[in-house]
Amino acid sequence: MKKYSFYTILVLIAFTSGIAGSVTINHISKKRERNAIFDFKVPAEMTRGSASIDLSNIDLNETFSMASEKARPAVVFIKSIQEGSQRSYSYWDLFFDYFNNPGPVSSSGSGVIITADGYIVTNHHVVKDADRIEVVVNNRKKNYPAELVGSDPSTDLALLKINADKLSAIEFVNSDQVKVGEWVLAVGNPFNLTSTVTSGIVSAKGRNINVSKDNLPIESFIQTDAAINPGNSGGALVNLDGKLVGINAAIISRTGSYAGYGFAIPSNIVLKIIGDLKEFGMVQRAFIEAEITDIDEQIATRLKDEYLTGVYVSKVVEEGNAQKSGLKKEDIIIRMNGINITDRASFDEHLAYYRPGDKVKLEVLRQGKILDITVQLVNSDGETKTVKDNTISSVKLGASFGTLSKVEKNAYGIDSGIRISNVKNGLIRNMGLPNGFIILSVNNQKFEDPSELVTTLENFKGWLSIKGITPEGWITTQTIRIY
Repeated sequence: MKKYSFYTILVLIAFTSGIAGSVTINHISKKRERNAIFDFKVPAEMTRGSASIDLSNIDLNETFSMASEKARPAVVFIKSIQEGSQRSYSYWDLFFDYFNNPGPVSSSGSGVIITADGYIVTNHHVVKDADRIEVVVNNRKKNYPAELVGSDPSTDLALLKINADKLSAIEFVNSDQVKVGEWVLAVGNPFNLTSTVTSGIVSAKGRNINVSKDNLPIESFIQTDAAINPGNSGGALVNLDGKLVGINAAIISRTGSYAGYGFAIPSNIVLKIIGDLKEFGMVQRAFIEAEITDIDEQIATRLKDEYLTGVYVSKVVEEGNAQKSGLKKEDIIIRMNGINITDRASFDEHLAYYRPGDKVKLEVLRQGKILDITVQLVNSDGETKTVKDNTISSVKLGASFGTLSKVEKNAYGIDSGIRISNVKNGLIRNMGLPNGFIILSVNNQKFEDPSELVTTLENFKGWLSIKGITPEGWITTQTIRIY
């Protein structure tokens, strides 16, 4: 197993206030898998103002205070509750539960109100294992039960809804316009200390820190030195107008606490993802049907330009839209719809703004000439239409089940699989199968239809063996006896 350097440990900043106890007697065998702009509908409250702030002739202390007063009412405290394990799935489960039945486990984080009628954005990792979610609104000091509208591991974002009105919603700014060196404030609830504000600057943009466990992650973080600690996850990073620049998501730390490196998901990505979750219940990812890589020293040397910026096209899908539009292997993409592309992170970020069926204009450098190429984007199955949510849920199993796309199957090198999501109290949790786990077979039987898998599991008695792929890419087999 890979070990991380003492100085580069990546820590997701969800603050866990309880520890779940469990006893596992399942046989587990593991091995590493080899292969392992905004033209969409959003609520009217979600506006994108200018990110530029004129700092001439202003009092920074007064400005910090005003920005804080504007942003704080929109930042909420989120409590995620995971119920204790259910009993009676096997003799041994019942025996050990008798002596040590774990009770509810809670963790806390932050969220940001984005509409006056109760839509709230937070991090996926804050709510991913929750059976119940509670929200405390800052200026009302009242608990609200929250509904999970949708969640996206690839961007670490989730959308919640509470039954409330006349809430203080935050205003978005265009994160493309945010500049390195600008002042920002981080607002959240670190260590259960509600409504905490810290200040700093934007230290860098387009950071890819490889913190996501998703197979198709989107990482292009805004880096800041504003103090961010456990519990700040899902909180707001705002400019000096108190407008949303990003959603705080992660830190780099040796200890798990603030060490000068905080990372936020840019507001433009947030706006696109929550728009999808609200309208479709899932994210509409767009693909360009080409493999894109950073320009490394070897590529720059071959192209005889050590100062070249952009991304390198290493492969173009045969008969795909990109190839039909004229994109070729070894092209250098330098702009997308007029926006400069500096590296793979910025390419992924700007591509994430679009949906399948949208067209993007690429400015491409080829043999010293600039070419304009317009490509129609596709979904993960290579089609230009939006994707429908095909997941089905089972209360008895305590999870939802959905099919994999063609892109995901190719990435894992498999021909079938069912992904688990929304894991709650039930058989799936008792077997230790997490959100994002891909079921390859049940007692050596493969499934392509989630409903057939659910029917099989709900009615099964006897020894059950589930083989699959963990979110980290490990192949594992879990075995349990069900009475």
